[in-house]
Amino acid sequence: MEKTVLKSNLGLALILGSVWGFCEVALGAGLHACAASVSGSVMTAVALFFLSAGWAAARRWYVPALTVLIASFFKLFDAYLLSLPVIHGAIANPVFAFITEGLAFLVLVSIFDGVRLQKRSAHVMLGGGAALVAVSLFPLVKYITTIPACAYPGTTVPLAFIYAPVAIILSAVTVPLGFYLGERIGKPAGFPSTLFGNRIPGRLISPAILAICLVLVVLFRLFVPQGLS
Repeated sequence: MEKTVLKSNLGLALILGSVWGFCEVALGAGLHACAASVSGSVMTAVALFFLSAGWAAARRWYVPALTVLIASFFKLFDAYLLSLPVIHGAIANPVFAFITEGLAFLVLVSIFDGVRLQKRSAHVMLGGGAALVAVSLFPLVKYITTIPACAYPGTTVPLAFIYAPVAIILSAVTVPLGFYLGERIGKPAGFPSTLFGNRIPGRLISPAILAICLVLVVLFRLFVPQGLS
């Protein structure tokens, strides 16, 4: 039974991390082209959506942790496609952001008890709080990657601080949505059964989604080769 649950949770992390990774490449590139100044704050809210969905579905700390690792793999795969070094502002710094978002989420989840996490209001506070912690930690990136966080033009203030309210407000919305999705996934007839029924063996769904997302990243880069996210 425990092995079955573990395999199910690993498959869940693979699915969420793959979709998050693709979103980071595709949505991040679009935001870079339209409003690079606020893109990091928007992507923080997106990240916390996937992290909260994984946690709500499995209630295991390793699911969000593995989701971060898989999303980071997509970022490294994107670096390969763009012929960029790993230590590059468009690669290493976002990966550091993934890690801070994952840590912030898990730390705050450990603070909230199980009863409070059943309330939607707690999900809102968790989202805003996790975003605030992640934003506060992100400027430390220069000590890890040697690449400082982007600053607001004409100042030395990190963009993460300037647009922190955007990350907090959006995350206060995306985390409750993530919990809602995760709670549906966590039911016996979760979304794989709902979408695919018995037509596709459950063990094939997560690797199939991983493969599809990787192919989508390749196709995306064929059309947007310079769109760094």
